[in-house]
Amino acid sequence: MKLLKFGGTSLANAQKFLCVADIIEKKNKKEQIAVVLSAPAKITNYLVTIIEKNIDNDKILKNINIAENIFIELIKDIKKIQSFFPYKNTKETIEKEFNKLKKIINGIFLIKQCPESIQPIIISRGEILSVVIMKNILKSRNYEVTILNPVKNLLSIGNYLDSTVDIKESKKRIKKININQKNIILMAGFIAGNKKGELVVLGRNGSDYSAAVLASCLNAKCCEIWTDVDGVFTSDPRVVSNTYLLESISYQEAMELSYFGAKVLHPRTIEPISQFQIPCIIKNTNNIHAKGTLICQKTDSDENFLKGVTYLDKIVMFNVSGSCLKNPGNIISRIFTALSRENIKIILITQSSSENKINFCILEKDTDYILLILNKEFKLEIKEGLLNNLNIIKNLAILSVIGSNISEKNNIASKIFSSLGSSKINVLAIAHGSSKHSISVVIKKENVLKGMQNVHDSLFFNKKIINVFLIGIGGVGKELLKQILRQEKFLDQKNIKIRFRMIANSKKLLFLNDLINLNNWEENFKKSNKEFNLQILNELLKNNFDSNSVIIDCTSDEILSKQYVNFIKNGFHIIASNKKANTNSLQYYNDIRTTALKENKKFLYETNVGAGLPVINTLQNLFNTGDHLISFKGILSGSLSFIFGRLEEGISLSEATKEAKKLGFTEPNPFDDLSGIDVARKLLVLAREVGYSIELKDINIEPILPEKFKKYQNSEEFLFKLKELDLFFSERVNKAHNLGNVLRFVGSIEKSGKCSVKIEEINSNNPLYKVKNGENALTFYTNYYQPIPLVLRGYGAGNDVTASGVFSDLLRTIL
Repeated sequence: MKLLKFGGTSLANAQKFLCVADIIEKKNKKEQIAVVLSAPAKITNYLVTIIEKNIDNDKILKNINIAENIFIELIKDIKKIQSFFPYKNTKETIEKEFNKLKKIINGIFLIKQCPESIQPIIISRGEILSVVIMKNILKSRNYEVTILNPVKNLLSIGNYLDSTVDIKESKKRIKKININQKNIILMAGFIAGNKKGELVVLGRNGSDYSAAVLASCLNAKCCEIWTDVDGVFTSDPRVVSNTYLLESISYQEAMELSYFGAKVLHPRTIEPISQFQIPCIIKNTNNIHAKGTLICQKTDSDENFLKGVTYLDKIVMFNVSGSCLKNPGNIISRIFTALSRENIKIILITQSSSENKINFCILEKDTDYILLILNKEFKLEIKEGLLNNLNIIKNLAILSVIGSNISEKNNIASKIFSSLGSSKINVLAIAHGSSKHSISVVIKKENVLKGMQNVHDSLFFNKKIINVFLIGIGGVGKELLKQILRQEKFLDQKNIKIRFRMIANSKKLLFLNDLINLNNWEENFKKSNKEFNLQILNELLKNNFDSNSVIIDCTSDEILSKQYVNFIKNGFHIIASNKKANTNSLQYYNDIRTTALKENKKFLYETNVGAGLPVINTLQNLFNTGDHLISFKGILSGSLSFIFGRLEEGISLSEATKEAKKLGFTEPNPFDDLSGIDVARKLLVLAREVGYSIELKDINIEPILPEKFKKYQNSEEFLFKLKELDLFFSERVNKAHNLGNVLRFVGSIEKSGKCSVKIEEINSNNPLYKVKNGENALTFYTNYYQPIPLVLRGYGAGNDVTASGVFSDLLRTIL
């Protein structure tokens, strides 16, 4: 005997109903099958509104008609697919059931209330009609069916809307029924009967509970719960990425997961299958070939002892404190007794003997009632000052990690708290050891999703994860994506996972998830219709819960660069090829660093000077060890290095500039390069890096071009007008050449802090003499490097080397 239970989503339409019938038919070929059915999806919601207060009559009648129409349309569609389905008889039964409901509703209208004994009759119609429809589908396929009446056969104890089944007595009743072993057994879920023979319902997840009870009563060898997910995951895939399906969990682990919020099975469902040692499998009607998750007595090997991260929100914490808690046993006992009398569950409790304090957590909905109960219970102690007034902390959540004997495992607790600490999430209370299968912490509700993601990553994902938000997909951004894709296997070997969360340009963005292949990012980006602006970006970043998240700015946008402090405060590292932040006001420059230090985040900008050359990192390493700058000279522009190199080869200024633009060395308008401002910005970055508190205006720029060239904003016009300077520069190059020198555009920092950018004549003894063709060269005279300077030389322009520098910075975020 095998028991199958199908939930509402598995019965949502005609195709799914018939799919369930196919599953039943296939299973029945191997052994006898008992089936428990829920109401089709959404039906119960419509029926529940009938018994709700303050709902007008018109809406009630409307919902009844909607529910009835759903069933009529459902069987119409079944008839279209399975022509021999007895549509007419089924329709008559449905109409008969809804006519009964309508008569009941008329009575409710007359007395203006719905008695509690009537409410279960109304809200259970969906389950009853599911059985009717399935019986007719199976009988039309020539199967014999036995319908078990849960009102007669499942004896319940409790109230009308939340009863518990007496399994021992129910087992006796079912044993007396003579069921043909060839018949398929059907039973409506959610329903039972009390001692008076009245229909009652079994509360939340009642259909699952019905299945577990019936499996126990029939001595089933297995219970399959069919739903719309593949099984039990390590966390909720809707809110946590990188979850994976668990092959098996123990009854105790399943109990802990469900108790602390996981939508696995209700704890009450697990009790019968655990008591009678019935294996339970969670299966997916949308993916019938998936293996599912087995819930059983024994679980995986010790290596796989961790099972999941889950949470309960809408939690409040009561704080009970006072001198009478020096001996807390009596107080705790009275709290439990007072609340258990009212069927109120304490979810978690902690005690601090040193502070004479008890904290306990309950569901938010019970807050006012509990306050009333406890104020009444401890009225005398509060009056006498032995207990302080009860303190309530609201808007909390409980985050729990579940695993086999988890409290005995090394490093699990430390990983949890380290992950929460790095996410700047404070822990208000801890329950560790009250259950050997769970560790729970109380945190603010606003932090729970972020906490879930980060704790899950630290426990279940062995790789070092970098979550990337890339802004700017021009030459550098595109090349960066190519380089990361090429290095994917290498990074995997190093246990590094770079996960792109967003790719954006100035107009729109693509928000990526685990289902989007990065190889197809350009195609997906073209399809995206999501607008990009700072407001949208900031909203997106506020809702980001991923740990180790990085914003990469591959733009030259000044407005975006002014958001860096805000980004860091939202928990992001910043990597910038954009120089605008580091060349903004000195106050903003310092604000970024102060914020990054305070928030323990990294601000990396290696490509601000020298593209892929390790300039910034080298300087930081030197000066962190006590070195000091004496002086600096350098060629800081790859485009100008190329242009001046071509000048000494006899090429005119205008032609050399055209070549540089064609090779991608220059900005879209080469005026930006020849103005010298870009070199000045790089020099400012260096000067500030070595400790000089200066602004961009403090740098003396000797212009390459006359003032009038500023007005030529169109690149074609600019290049045409540039011919006017060809003769002048040709003569200047020749003059230098006659003296054995070459012209170079050089940035300088003197010991006094004076900075300048200008064309200089360089002789053959100078390290900058042979620098051309797009190279950069930087010479640093320091306390450690003199009289021979430290020289850094290499290509300082080009998308590939700049992207490489950004990539290098990205990997530094996990070091």
